[in-house]
Amino acid sequence: MKKNNPGSKADIQAVEDREEPTTQMEPLLLGETSRQRHTLADLALELAQRSAGFRRSLPPSILASLATLVRSMNCYYSNLIEGHDTHPIDIERALDNDYSKDRRKRDLQLEARAHIAVQTWIDAGGLKGKAVTTEAIREIHRRFYAEMPDDLKWVEDPATKDRLPVHPGELRPRDVQVGRHIAISPGAVPRFLSRFETVFGALGKAETVIAAAAAHHRLAWIHPFLDGNGRVMRLMSHAALLEALDSGAVWSISRGLARNVDTYKSHLAACDLPRRNDLDGRGALSEEALAEFTEFFLKTCLDQVTFMESLVQPDRLRTRILLWAEEETRLDALPPKSGTVLEALLYRGELQRGEVAGILGLGDRQARRIVAALAEKGVTASESTRAPIRLAFPATLASRWMPGLFPDKTG
Repeated sequence: MKKNNPGSKADIQAVEDREEPTTQMEPLLLGETSRQRHTLADLALELAQRSAGFRRSLPPSILASLATLVRSMNCYYSNLIEGHDTHPIDIERALDNDYSKDRRKRDLQLEARAHIAVQTWIDAGGLKGKAVTTEAIREIHRRFYAEMPDDLKWVEDPATKDRLPVHPGELRPRDVQVGRHIAISPGAVPRFLSRFETVFGALGKAETVIAAAAAHHRLAWIHPFLDGNGRVMRLMSHAALLEALDSGAVWSISRGLARNVDTYKSHLAACDLPRRNDLDGRGALSEEALAEFTEFFLKTCLDQVTFMESLVQPDRLRTRILLWAEEETRLDALPPKSGTVLEALLYRGELQRGEVAGILGLGDRQARRIVAALAEKGVTASESTRAPIRLAFPATLASRWMPGLFPDKTG
C-alpha cells in the first residue's frame, strides 16, 4: 500500500446522499415465479437436513473442539479470498501469543486473531436473531477493525492513490467503485441497509437459507465500508446460516468459496448487472444471475458439509488418530497407551481425570503422566487442571488427522 499523507481532501469530503431509490438493488428475494425456485428450495431443504444430521452425529465435546478448528479454517480461507495468506498453524500460534518477527507476517497474524475473535463471539450467540441488522453488520466491522494492527487500518484509493483511514464500524464517507460496479452514494448507505434489514430480517429459517446468497451479494453491492466488506459479508452469512441451520459452526462456506474463488467472484460481478430482458424478473438487477449465484452458494454449502462429514467419519477419524498415536509412541514422543485415551475420548466425548487410570489399568501417577503428555501435544484440552479432558484438533496435526482441510504448511 502506498503511504500518502492522510487528511487529504478525499478523506474529508462531506457525506453525500444522491437520493438513489432502494429499488436499485431489487430483487432482494427471488420471486415465486423464478424458474429455479423449486430447485433452490430442494437444495435448501437438503442442506438443512444434512447440516442438522452432521451436527447431531457429533458428541458435544467433539463438536466444540471441531468448531474451534473450523474457526481457524474459516479465517484462513476468508482472508485468502482477500489475498492475505496466513496459514492456520500461524493463526494458532497467534492465539497463543506467538508472533512472527517479520512485521508483515505479524500484522497478518493479528488480523487473523481479530477475525477469530469475531467469529468466536458469533458462534457463542453474539448475533442471534439479528445477523442481518445494520447494528450487527456495523458491530462485526467494529469488532474486527478494533483489533486490527495500525498498518492494516488504511486503504488506498485505486484512482487517486489517496491513503484513507478505515474506522471500526464506521460507514464509508465517500464514493467507491468495485470492479465495474459504482456503489451507491455514501449518504444513501444507511437507507439501503435499513431496507436490507427489513427484507432479510423478516424471513423464516427456510427462506433465510434460500436467501442467504442474495443477502451475501446485496451487502457487497451496498459496500457499506471503505474496507473489510468481504470479511463482513462472509461473517454475516456465517451468522445467518449458523442460526437458520443450527450448524454448530462445524463447517465453513468460506473454504468452498476460496477453492472456487474465480467462479465466486464471477457470480458476484454477474449479480451486479441490470435485468437482461422481460423474462429476467421485474427488478432493476438480474434475477437470473441471482438465482444462478444462489444455486452455486447452496451447492457450495452442501459440498462443505459432505467434506466435513467424510473427515470425521468415526472409523476413518479413529484410524488416522490411532496411527498417529502409535507412531508417536514408537518414537518415544508419547507414553505407551496414549492411543487408548484418545480412543476413549472419540467414543465418549470427554473423560473425568479420575477415570483415566481405570481405563488404562495403570496407577494414578502413570495416568497423570499420559494425560499431561497428550495435553503437551495439544491433542487434548480442558477448562482447568481439574476439569474433564476432551479431544482437541490442533492445526499442526490437521494434515494427518483431517487431510485436505487446508493446505500443508510449506514455509
